[in-house]
Amino acid sequence: MLLDGTPLLGTRTGIGHYTASLLEELVSWGVDDTVDARTVAFTLRGWRRLRSVLPHGVRARGMPVAARLLRQCWLRGNFPPVELFAGRTDVVHGTNFVLPAAFRAAGVQTVHDLAFLDAPGELSPSDRDLPALVRSGAARADVICTPTSAVADSVAERLDVSRDKIMVTPLGVDPAWFTARPLPEEQRQALGLPAEYLLFVGAAGPRKGLTWLSRAHAAAPDLPPLVFTGPGRFTTSERALHTGYLPPVDLRAVVAGASALVLPSRDEGFGLPVLEAMACDVPVVCTDIPALREVSGGFAELVPRDDVDALVTALRAAVSDPHAASTLAQRRAHAAGFTWRRCAELTVQAYRTAAERRASK
Repeated sequence: MLLDGTPLLGTRTGIGHYTASLLEELVSWGVDDTVDARTVAFTLRGWRRLRSVLPHGVRARGMPVAARLLRQCWLRGNFPPVELFAGRTDVVHGTNFVLPAAFRAAGVQTVHDLAFLDAPGELSPSDRDLPALVRSGAARADVICTPTSAVADSVAERLDVSRDKIMVTPLGVDPAWFTARPLPEEQRQALGLPAEYLLFVGAAGPRKGLTWLSRAHAAAPDLPPLVFTGPGRFTTSERALHTGYLPPVDLRAVVAGASALVLPSRDEGFGLPVLEAMACDVPVVCTDIPALREVSGGFAELVPRDDVDALVTALRAAVSDPHAASTLAQRRAHAAGFTWRRCAELTVQAYRTAAERRASK
């Protein structure tokens, strides 16, 4: 099969982590030697760098064409097909919403969330065609993968596809999270972190609910300082600081040292930081929306969106509830149920189903 490896280039956020972890699991697992994993990058510049970020044994191909031009072509038809640049393949997997055009290959499309439909005005200029591209891909795809059942149900309804066409492939928690420990004091001070802090993990953006979080934090001076970690611009103050993007080893230690993790998103497709925090014994507060409700499994404080008082109350409970420790083992066990191996197994099922459906057409 051929995977879109473009998310592996540049600063690696959620979709890049998903693509990398899926590839690594497919390669380490071997998948009974019937799955030949290859990747392709859709970018005019930098596609050669793909070779340097792939797991050993995964071959790289490039489409040295501007992504915007490719998208315009794919909106109009099936040219250029991905096989023209990457060679023949049984299945092509669009890991980042967009399903590349193909000549004969079956199509698997991962739709991580539907934020691009809920708030199209927040899309960058380069993504203005994303809603049309995703709809076009969903119509052509033999299988659509989503990270949660909540997203699967929304995709079926809003993209007008059969629910039978959609397979849920939940993300996984890296084993290193279960042994993560807080930073030593010297390293913590070097990052400017206080001894106690609330933590937000993720890229800045309107759908992350950061304005709501800032209002709630400002209304409760008794709460620990607030730390943002991730790419983008964040509003900082004497009680709110931004670490910037952190490599995985440092990120795990920063999460493990937090008093609580808070994810106040307006919309999420999965919410991996929720499970990662649970894996290293950190309480979680997040918005009461379908995907986060599904992923947290009853082990997080869920808060109605934009309710400042409820968010303050939940944060106070998370950092001070004396009964929170009684759920530590359950939280960790819940997080341990989400593995990249399982994600890979389900994704391979999607590949095989897609190939069978294409062969029967």
